[in-house]
Order: sequence, then C-alpha cells, then structure tokens
Amino acid sequence: MHMADALISPAVGLTMLATSAGAITYCSKQLKDKIDDRKIPLMGVLGAFIFAAQMINFSIPGTGSSGHLGGGLILAALLGPHAAFLVMASILTVQALLFADGGLLALGCNIFNLGIFPCFIAYPFIYQVIVGSNPTPGRISTAAMVAAVAGLQMGSFSVVLETVFSGISELPFSTFVLAMQPIHLGIGIVEGLVTAAVINFVRQADPEILAQMTAAQPDTGRYRKVLIGLLAVALVTGGMISWFASSHPDGLEWSMAKVSGKEELESPGHGIHAYLGNIQKKLAFLPDYSFKKSKEEEKEASSIDPGTSVS
Repeated sequence: MHMADALISPAVGLTMLATSAGAITYCSKQLKDKIDDRKIPLMGVLGAFIFAAQMINFSIPGTGSSGHLGGGLILAALLGPHAAFLVMASILTVQALLFADGGLLALGCNIFNLGIFPCFIAYPFIYQVIVGSNPTPGRISTAAMVAAVAGLQMGSFSVVLETVFSGISELPFSTFVLAMQPIHLGIGIVEGLVTAAVINFVRQADPEILAQMTAAQPDTGRYRKVLIGLLAVALVTGGMISWFASSHPDGLEWSMAKVSGKEELESPGHGIHAYLGNIQKKLAFLPDYSFKKSKEEEKEASSIDPGTSVS
C-alpha cells in the first residue's frame, strides 16, 4: 500500500508530510520522559522484523493480486501506540530513501495511512476493547483479526481520498474505491492471522511485554529470548524467504490496473515531482530491494536476487 508520487499532488503531499511530521513530534515528546530503556532494543528488533515482513508479498487467491503485512497493529500491541508510530515512520522513511519503495512526496501519506490508523484508532478503540484486561489467546486472535481488517480498510480508503483530492491521475473515486476496499479486505484477513500469531507467541514467551513492561523486576532471560527469536525470524525472512515473494501486483497496483489499465502511473516530469524523484534515484542504492542492473541484466535476472538479502 506504499503510494508513489505519481498519485499525489504537491498540495496533498506537503500537507500530509506536515501532518505526519507533527505526529512524529508529538509521539517523540510523549516518549521522551516516559519510555523505559528496556523497550528501545525491542523497538529496533521489531522495526527490523516489520521491515523484513513487508518485503514478503503473498498472493490473494483468485485475484491475480498480492499483499504484504502492514505491521502497525503488531507494533502498537507490543510497544504502545506512540513508540509504534515512531518505528513505523522510521521503517517507511528508510524504505523511501534507501530502497525507493514509496515516493518521497508521498512519504507523509504512507506514514499516515500505515501508522495513524492501526496505532491510534484500530489499536485503542478496537483491539484493546476486545482484549480487555484478560488477554487470552482467543481474545487476542479475535481482536487482531477485527482490528487488522479495520485498520487496513481505513488506510486503503485514505489512499483513495488522497489520490482523488490530488486530482493528477485519472482514477475516479467510485471505481477506484470499489477495487481498493475488497482487495484490502483479503489482505487484512491475512494480516490479522499473522498479527494474532506474533502477539500470541510473545504473550507465551514473555507476557510482561504485552503489559508494556510495567514490572519492577522483569525476567531478563525471557525478554532476551523474545528479542533473539524476533531477530532470527527477521533475518530468515529478509535473507531467504523474501526470494519467494509473490510477483503479482500488490493491492494498490492491482486496483490501479483495474481502473486505468496500468499498474504504475508516470509522475510529472517537472516541478517538485521531478526534483524529489531525482533525489530518490541518487539516494536509493538498492532500488526495489535489488542491486541496480542494466536492461540486459534485468532480462536475465533470476527470481533469487542477492540484493534482496542485502536489503
């Protein structure tokens, strides 16, 4: 669901950049005096885990489309909403700057869509309400499914609104939204299953993490095992499983193709689009998570790309 600059006008892009920057500032202030130093390693490991998980596109049966984990709800459940939002903003910024995944002008939109809705709406108003004060595996699974679907539906609808308000692409509201919402329902169901599995794993390994680390004397042995386990999964996911990600267009690209016949739209070749596009080309040393190739090398490239593991 990473938006490209071709969908966004300068007015919408800069407004959403300012909005997301404000949210980052707010979250930073909230954490400055409250964060437990024990949480910082978990933020880093979870950031690596979600980054790797977002590289794995899974096919949506019968559609010719694919999706990937968003991860905002996992972060919120294990870190709290403020720390979760900062981690998500960091992931998306690194993806845009170093890997050309999502446009720089659209970065504020992507942070808002993938961070605000799961962290500050789906988590507190859906997930926490369903889980309540008794986080059993069943409650966690139900809450994860409902909250993940709701958060992704809100995020995908926001993509439609940002695109339509920008008015620089020929994607009419009615047909675009009718393509976006159903396909992201399927993606949301998979995200809910993965979210439930991760949270239940952490609950079993170290329940204190789900309580946002409030114990005065935590079990450092259990906490260390969770960090090592998540880091190992991140390394295996990014280093090996990512080779076998679905090659089908993701939900956004698929929806665009259904409406316009094109999976990707060209950005205007002038103004701020061209300026930021040139900056991104210079900074992204592993565009699309692979080594830069000539046209001849692209034709001969295999599905297993060592650049993906390096990313």
